Amino acid sequence: MPSVLASDRAIVSAACLTPWGEEASGVPGAAPKELPKISGFAISRFGPLVHAAASACLGPADASDGHVGRFGARTAIVLATMYGDVVTVDTATQWTVAGKLSNPLMFFQSVSTSILSHLTRRYGIYGPLTCISAVPDPAGDALRVADALLDDPELHQVLVIGVEIEPNERVRRVNELTAAAGWRLRLPAGDAAAAILLRRIETDTGAARLTLSEKPLATTCGISGKPAVPLGWLSNLMELCADAGTGRQEAYTYELSSVHRDHSVTTPHA
Repeated sequence: MPSVLASDRAIVSAACLTPWGEEASGVPGAAPKELPKISGFAISRFGPLVHAAASACLGPADASDGHVGRFGARTAIVLATMYGDVVTVDTATQWTVAGKLSNPLMFFQSVSTSILSHLTRRYGIYGPLTCISAVPDPAGDALRVADALLDDPELHQVLVIGVEIEPNERVRRVNELTAAAGWRLRLPAGDAAAAILLRRIETDTGAARLTLSEKPLATTCGISGKPAVPLGWLSNLMELCADAGTGRQEAYTYELSSVHRDHSVTTPHA
């Protein structure tokens, strides 16, 4: 049976970050461990990580030739994260249990899409915002959503962001329980985020291209041909963004996972 392919999409820009310091050596997106601080987002690195990856992908907000510009009303964002800002959520819970006064900022910050509202104000984005959490392939599902959104002629582009921060004890335990129930999800070893900006092919005929594949391909390795286990479920999206972020006009195929499989594969092809 032939593979079922989703629509081809143009890759306008891509970026990824693994701010683990020296520990990130050899994996895509190695960056300084310290991230730029974002007003209103304290305690956790989740918001600053999303902001840093998205900003690297979109470029300067005030650039006259930026990727958003006059397309703000026609730009959508899809955020994929399995556990979200667990640091803020768990800190607020621990404070409550200990009888401490809770900081209202924690409630705002604990919502995964809060950082997206900061990005929309900064870049003038007014399109739909979507946040998904899914197994076994959050990144693949985010790309599916983006692909569907681009069928809407009212939209010009979709920014897809995949993010996970270093799993804490609760996340590791939950992940063990879900795996025992048959829902396996590979978690990154540390903070990791990737962002990719997609458009319809007809708007950027000279850009790199991305095709989503619903069926396993003959080639089953990452872009580099090396395993990227430390990046967990973000491995293939990170590999894609690291390679596409170089600006090469390649054609990429992203193999989507199904409920019967526990990973996706990204491969470039001629």
